[in-house]
Amino acid sequence: MEKKVGIIGAGISGLLAYFPWPDSVTEEFPNQHQVLDYVHSYATHFDLIKHIKFNTKVVGIDFEGSSNQETQSCSIWDGNGEPFSSRGKWKVQVEDTQSYSSKTYQVDFVILCVGRFSDVPNIPEFPPNKGPEAFHGKVIHSMDYAAKDYVSAVEYVKGKRVVVVGLLKSALDIAMECSIANGVENPCTVLYKTAHWNVLDYLPWGLPLGYLYLNRFSELLVHKPGEGFLLSLVATMLSPVRWAFSKFVETGIKRKLPLRKYGMVPNHSFHQEINACLISTVPKNFYDKVEEGSIKLKKSLSFSFCKEGVMVEGDDAPLETDLVILATGFRGDKKLKDILVSQTFKDNMVGSHNAIVPLYRGCIPPRIPQLAVIGFSESLANLYTSEIRCRWLAELLDGTFKLPSIKEMEKEVSKWDAYMKQYCGPYYRRSCIGALHIWYNDQLCKDMGWNPRRKKGLLAELFQPYGPMDYVSP
Repeated sequence: MEKKVGIIGAGISGLLAYFPWPDSVTEEFPNQHQVLDYVHSYATHFDLIKHIKFNTKVVGIDFEGSSNQETQSCSIWDGNGEPFSSRGKWKVQVEDTQSYSSKTYQVDFVILCVGRFSDVPNIPEFPPNKGPEAFHGKVIHSMDYAAKDYVSAVEYVKGKRVVVVGLLKSALDIAMECSIANGVENPCTVLYKTAHWNVLDYLPWGLPLGYLYLNRFSELLVHKPGEGFLLSLVATMLSPVRWAFSKFVETGIKRKLPLRKYGMVPNHSFHQEINACLISTVPKNFYDKVEEGSIKLKKSLSFSFCKEGVMVEGDDAPLETDLVILATGFRGDKKLKDILVSQTFKDNMVGSHNAIVPLYRGCIPPRIPQLAVIGFSESLANLYTSEIRCRWLAELLDGTFKLPSIKEMEKEVSKWDAYMKQYCGPYYRRSCIGALHIWYNDQLCKDMGWNPRRKKGLLAELFQPYGPMDYVSP
């Protein structure tokens, strides 16, 4: 019997890894316009656009069939580990954003490809009467700034005293654009809590970072979820090498960027940074702008708003400003939670606030039937991570393999939770697999019946970086 699958989202969480880039793209790191053209050409080539309902907002999804109590009492999906069930279907309620008409679809399986870096901003909390409402200027989130075209963005910040809150990619890029627009007359202040190992390039001391962190040898240096005694012993014995790799990269970054001069050397290791997927590239000439005074760096554990601008902890006078841009990230977990109607499923989706979002293989919420998530947990190359997850999910839907019991899935999730808390520090909830992506891909390959060893020869298997081309075919 034919089954209907509803895919919510039309972003990059699709099969993109092996689709060739056009010859006109010669850069190692394509810009945003080239990536957008690439995704569009993929959709056009495979005639996908006719299957996408644009200008459509999903109001909510609700599971109809088994009661919550029945669903929660199950020990395995559908009693046999299969993705489809006769016990119920998903009701997907949508709204046309142009006509405001509504419609309901009924599907057997839902795939949430809603992304985690959009729509639901992470807004800091402030004491009463000390939030944005106290400020007489403008407060926006980085996503509002990013929604503008380049000319509109420049006009928006031109002639204004701007404070950018944050120190990752969006904050760095916005601060750079503000400095170009306003110069030293109206310097842009970057207000940050934690310094990060932001890089100028991915070649510390001229050695590609992939040879240090994206091969099997690098994964021997850390304790892995579900590893046996031998691998655990190897990781313990090689821990000095792990420390040396991190220090090697850190000294390379400090050689290229004046971190010491501006008090920007992080207190944590580069190893933690890459495990938490917090690596950002510094715009070219960023520190030249700091040197000339068009960008000012200011560290503070907390801040609040007042009529004149921003009150920084430890300062006697407010930082007078006209515009505050919050480059403070997004709430991807809340985005997943809010799309569900059932409160039980909402709670099951996000799990405990002091643990990672519970997704088996980074895709399946164990206690929500007939639903998968693609594109939530991060890696250092989200395109190809989403692609292999899509292939894994397609094999599951096609019946190639079955899911283990709910308890076994939850046990596996808890192992990854322990790993991320050990190596990602306070950023474990980002669910980053960046520094352990080969081990993760091995698990997907074994589920699908693929050989997880993708290289030719032992030395290549150990020391060559793994990438999208290694997973082109079974």
